[in-house]
Amino acid sequence: MTHYLEFEKPLAEIEGKAEELRAMARENNEMDVGKEAAALDRKASELLASLYQSLTPWRKCQVARHPERPHCKDYIEALFTEYTPLAGDRNFADDHAVMGGIARFNGRPVMVIGHEKGNDTKTRIERNFGMARPEGYRKAIRLMDMADRFGLPIISLVDTPGAYPGKGAEERGQSEAIARSTQKCLQVKVPVITVIIGEGGSGGAVAFATANRVLMLEHSIYSVISPEGCASILWKDSDKMREAAEALRLTAQDLTQLGVCDTVVAEPLGGAHRDPDAAIKSVGQTIAKILDGMAKTSPERLRDERREKFLAIGSKGLAA
Repeated sequence: MTHYLEFEKPLAEIEGKAEELRAMARENNEMDVGKEAAALDRKASELLASLYQSLTPWRKCQVARHPERPHCKDYIEALFTEYTPLAGDRNFADDHAVMGGIARFNGRPVMVIGHEKGNDTKTRIERNFGMARPEGYRKAIRLMDMADRFGLPIISLVDTPGAYPGKGAEERGQSEAIARSTQKCLQVKVPVITVIIGEGGSGGAVAFATANRVLMLEHSIYSVISPEGCASILWKDSDKMREAAEALRLTAQDLTQLGVCDTVVAEPLGGAHRDPDAAIKSVGQTIAKILDGMAKTSPERLRDERREKFLAIGSKGLAA
């Protein structure tokens, strides 16, 4: 790992010193730094556990946005076989911020849809940083229609700061496209499972996440607005994002209490970016278990349960 978050700076120093010792030993075979490096490794492990034991909501935002966190493309490549991407909304264009297609999950045919942020400058620009335009949501509607027609469970992977707010997107009906995508989620008669793998922002996330089961990774976030945007509106000061993050209750743990999140998927110590393979495997196991549990539910009941779930959101937290 090469990127450390602001609150991980003390950890970066310790791990950096351990790596320096090992580099010196590689250059000079006579040097024995095993004990010193091992001591630094233990100290780093203890500090890592301490830092991640009780992350504040703002720190969880930072972890959820970590550039080395596994993205939609990584999950598709690791968990699905025979993935056949489907492109375009059959109306305007193909939106590269939204991936989707037919695949097999543990041998079972499914439809997978998700936001892709990209992992370097070139791909981030190509993917518009995971911010979908109207054609992206209309592509998703087309794929959900196909899944419903052929009885394919829908698995959506959400990782977006929000829908793209540009002039062209608004001209092409951004709000209407998001609403139609949300409506389509409520209409289909197949299992719909959503995983918030990083950042779930605003209606751009809800359009894919109106599901029978909403899973969130342990350090992911899901909110109607970003902490920075909230702070700018309420206090006219984006520097108050920490206070906004607390007030928004955007963590997986808070949203479980409110009835928005159904399952929290544990991440490796230090976040999914420290061990992407383990994080992806954990998500796959959880999806498999939930799909098996819904296998005998009738199509009509799947749709009705989904509608009832979203009508009831918030009542659990209000009652508490």
